[in-house]
Amino acid sequence: MKIRTTPSVVVRLLLWTVMLVGGTALGLWLDLRWYRDLLFSPLWHLLTFPLGFVMMKLAFRAAAAGGRELARHGKSSSDVPRLETDRLVTTGIYEHMRHPMLFGLTLVPMALAFLVGSPAYITLIAPVEMIFIVVMVLTFEERECRQKFGKEYDEYARRVPPVCFRPPCLKLLFSGK
Repeated sequence: MKIRTTPSVVVRLLLWTVMLVGGTALGLWLDLRWYRDLLFSPLWHLLTFPLGFVMMKLAFRAAAAGGRELARHGKSSSDVPRLETDRLVTTGIYEHMRHPMLFGLTLVPMALAFLVGSPAYITLIAPVEMIFIVVMVLTFEERECRQKFGKEYDEYARRVPPVCFRPPCLKLLFSGK
């Protein structure tokens, strides 16, 4: 089965994978030098693993909420490549925030860091990766949306923030509906 998608999506997915795998490896390498006792503490992992599990579940719920809405309303035909849209979606969660999937994907490095229980990943690497994801999306994805949808997107961007932290928005984002 051949999956059609654009080079931009492939590059982002590869970059995201390299960040997560590389961040985990670097975090563990640093932990062996700086936080060996904490890294091998069962109590530490009993605290971090459940938090990482909950964060990962929330991250995937947020990403899925955005993905479902895009799948429902983002394509005018089946010719549109996978993970792409040809319609501007402003319904559902997209009424409240422009990048709900960004919100979810931004949580993944920290969730993974807590699942692994790597103190260096939690305190140093995951925050940098989270900032990088935000900058990447707000730079490249915003530019692509403006190129694809033009003035319609500019008007949408004036009305709707990139992410929204209001409780009703978060409830809709994490509800799994």
